[in-house]
This record gives sequence, C-alpha cells and structure tokens, in this order.
Amino acid sequence: MTLYDLLKIPRSGKDRVETLDEFLADPRVAQLQWPRDVVDQWLWEHGDNPEFLDDYGTLALEAVHWTLELRPLTELVHVPTGPSDGDVLEINAKSHEHWVRGRLPEVMEAWETDGTWLRPPILIARALLDPPASGLQVVEGRTRMGVLRGRHRAGLHVAGRHSVWVGR
Repeated sequence: MTLYDLLKIPRSGKDRVETLDEFLADPRVAQLQWPRDVVDQWLWEHGDNPEFLDDYGTLALEAVHWTLELRPLTELVHVPTGPSDGDVLEINAKSHEHWVRGRLPEVMEAWETDGTWLRPPILIARALLDPPASGLQVVEGRTRMGVLRGRHRAGLHVAGRHSVWVGR
C-alpha cells in the first residue's frame, strides 16, 4: 500500500471520512497498525501533500514500523527533509523566532523551558526510500525541526535529546 492508495479514501461526498477516528477505522489504514500520532500528523493531515506524494508516493507503507525514540541534538540538526521540499528546514530555521512566538503560548513555553517541541516529529530511515540512503529524513515536523536548527545556531536553550517518531 502507498500514499496513492490512501488517496482513494473519500474525504468529500457520500461515504466520506470526516474525522481522524473514521480515517483510522478504514481497513486500509487500520492494517498498517501505525501509532495514532504518526497517522494523524502524516497520513491524515498531509497524506495528499503534493511534495509528500513526490517524495514518498512509492513507499511501501506496510513495511514501515514506528518507534518513539530520544535522539541527540547533534544528529537532529543535520537531518534533511525530502528533495521536493528540501529548503524548507533552512527557511524555518531562519525564522525560528516567528514560529515559536507566533504559536500557542504552550509552544513558546516548551521551547523556553524544556528546549524542545510538544509533539514528536516524524522521521524515516532513508534506507526505505528510492533511492535508498543512510541516516534519517524528516517527513513531518519540518517547522519544528527548522526551529530546532535555528535556536541551536542562535545559541538559545535547546535540549540535548528530543523525542521523535522513527520509521524503519
């Protein structure tokens, strides 16, 4: 199953899926047995994103298994995103203050107090991609990862380890 297969789940018209719970209950999504947070952030919110379809459209979704991991800052500040949106991390890093201050107060508080995000971003092992490569790649959470880079470069408080979803 690929992202293109999930596009067949109707989101408008008769028999449409209107909520995350309905989407999770669809047999195509349920068979993946992915964590709710990963489905929500990636497949539900952004599964039809043209850049994601370009970068991950042929990925065999059922082959991906997810773990919630703590990864070191030194690794995360160098993780790229997909080639279709390759410059977005740097764009977000340059405007990191905007992304922290322009969000909910709890987002700003998390960065200022804990030096990290509230919700773990979605990363994938590049070995699963076509063509395969080494390391990890940001799928979703590109604003959060850009903020991390920007704050780190600016010498602001950033935790040494961060929670992320990793698909392998």
